[in-house]
Amino acid sequence: MKHWLVVDRTVDWPTPLPGVEVITAEDFLSNPPSHDGERVRVYNLCRSLRYQSNGYHVSLLSGARGFSVVPDVATVQDLKSPTLARMISDDEAELIQRSLKTLHGQDFILSIYFGQGLAKRHEELARTLYNRSPTPLLRARFQKRDEHWELERLQALALEDVPEEHLQSLHEAAAQWFGKRRRAVAPPKPLPFDLAILVNPEDNCPPSDERALRLFEAAGERAGFSVDRIGHEDFGDLTEYDALFIRETTFVNHHTYRFARRAALEGMVVIDDPDSILRCTNKVYLAERLARAGIPMPETRIVTRGNLQELGAALGFPLVLKQPDSAFSRGVVKASNEEELKLEASRLLKSSDLLVAQAFQPTDFDWRVGVFAGKALYVCRYFMAPKHWQIIQHASDGNSMTEGKSETLPVEEAPKDLIRTAVRAANAMGDGLYGVDIKQVGNRYLVIEVNDNPSIEAGVEDAVIGKLLYQTI
Repeated sequence: MKHWLVVDRTVDWPTPLPGVEVITAEDFLSNPPSHDGERVRVYNLCRSLRYQSNGYHVSLLSGARGFSVVPDVATVQDLKSPTLARMISDDEAELIQRSLKTLHGQDFILSIYFGQGLAKRHEELARTLYNRSPTPLLRARFQKRDEHWELERLQALALEDVPEEHLQSLHEAAAQWFGKRRRAVAPPKPLPFDLAILVNPEDNCPPSDERALRLFEAAGERAGFSVDRIGHEDFGDLTEYDALFIRETTFVNHHTYRFARRAALEGMVVIDDPDSILRCTNKVYLAERLARAGIPMPETRIVTRGNLQELGAALGFPLVLKQPDSAFSRGVVKASNEEELKLEASRLLKSSDLLVAQAFQPTDFDWRVGVFAGKALYVCRYFMAPKHWQIIQHASDGNSMTEGKSETLPVEEAPKDLIRTAVRAANAMGDGLYGVDIKQVGNRYLVIEVNDNPSIEAGVEDAVIGKLLYQTI
């Protein structure tokens, strides 16, 4: 990838940066350098980013020419709106309080250059703000109201807005930005594409274990990808890649969805795509979508506070209650009678206005069919955890779990009706990578869930086709 740093005058950036070409806005707009089809990343440091200025057109035309650019025009426009700039998540609000709690006074300004805060003790906050609005030069203004710090304004800076006493720090931040190496060992030869695998080392129940991740990396390199693992802190660097593969448990109100959404908007290849995350992580949507597609399921009801008393008669006992965003058996409970139903539903309805209830279908195992691009890729039996009704039993402290054993079958040896049902269910969600959970009751196959971001662990899902599983994906 080529890195172009665009300024109004070459004297505006006197410090050479290895691997970075400094060019003027005039040359970029009227006589851009050759890039021989190589991917280009543009860093716009023009003196002005106002509408219809040269700086504005540098960001605008970068997108038209297929270049990755920071800041892009959408970010520039968003940062001009104080309201949009102050719209922050709960996690960001908590980080602001934690980072600024020891400060005296009522106002604070944080300068952020190439993702680094000028005040090093606020490095995490600086990186978070850069990730939400990727811009080489940012200024965040905070105000304290009633002992509570609030983000008052987040704005993109032009080069002329940087105080002279900050220039050395700016150049040092740029040198560190362009000098960083993601990979401990460079590949023996340049590969044509770059793949990011999003992971979370702190995830207690990740979709892929370390060995599987290494197999994905090796398969990616064989397919022509230079592969990096990235984390939530790398959101601002996402457009440096051609493709994103999410191997972290996905949720909608979460950075995994924001990564998928941005990757899709940038035209990257992405698994899991944002539509699949929206559809599969909400059990209410999933139930409605499968019912509309005529996919066989256990008897299912959408639960509200108003219809709770009807569930026992409609579904019988025991029945299963699910939170819309339940995952890995969390947020899924069994109620054996009216008393348990009221107790469990009351607890779950505190965090969601809707639940899903299903008739309980006791089985020794659940089928899991991995479907990718409309074709069955693997078939497993996941057996129930010992003396438990689910395949995963979480300890009461939430820190440990017990899983049942598993068994993997060749796709061609699995029941044909099972495969047909799984593929139909997956196709109702999209054309990505899914894990379809199915209960077998006699000769009937009932879909329990369609999961985006399915588990793929070494020695389990790959037990039959081995490395071909990773290579196919």
